[in-house]
Amino acid sequence: MKLYHGSNVVIEKIDLSKSRPFKDFGRAFYLSADEQQAWDRAYAAMNLWGGTPQVTAFEFDEQLLFSDKMNVLRFEAYTEALAEFIFSNRDNRSHALHHDYDIVYGPIANDRVGEQVALFRGGYISKELFLRKLQHMRGITFQYAFCTEFSILNLKKL
Repeated sequence: MKLYHGSNVVIEKIDLSKSRPFKDFGRAFYLSADEQQAWDRAYAAMNLWGGTPQVTAFEFDEQLLFSDKMNVLRFEAYTEALAEFIFSNRDNRSHALHHDYDIVYGPIANDRVGEQVALFRGGYISKELFLRKLQHMRGITFQYAFCTEFSILNLKKL
């Protein structure tokens, strides 16, 4: 399968140490099977940090998601379990992963998820409302977080 990464720089080599912590699925290299989503992310990155919008394509053997060779966590919808997983990653104050998954797959959250987490943690909104606000405004789109060096080795740049 083809996966895409949107950025404000060309990705020559994936370096997990350059990944930002406190993201939905933890420090990871994030990709989408939706090329337009990657372009949207590339333009957002350019607007935040400058540079030029870039989308890098990778090939990945989708069968690995269902094999015993990789430790994969899958979320098929916006669920309470997804919300709890996002909370735990957003609240993780260390720069290290607090889970042992090679890949995490699940819906992309609304771009303002940090604000929603703060509202929920502060007791201003219920968990049910948080889940509704978590949903991406353009409909459901999924992301793949490659969290380990082992998982990165299985990506082939096109």
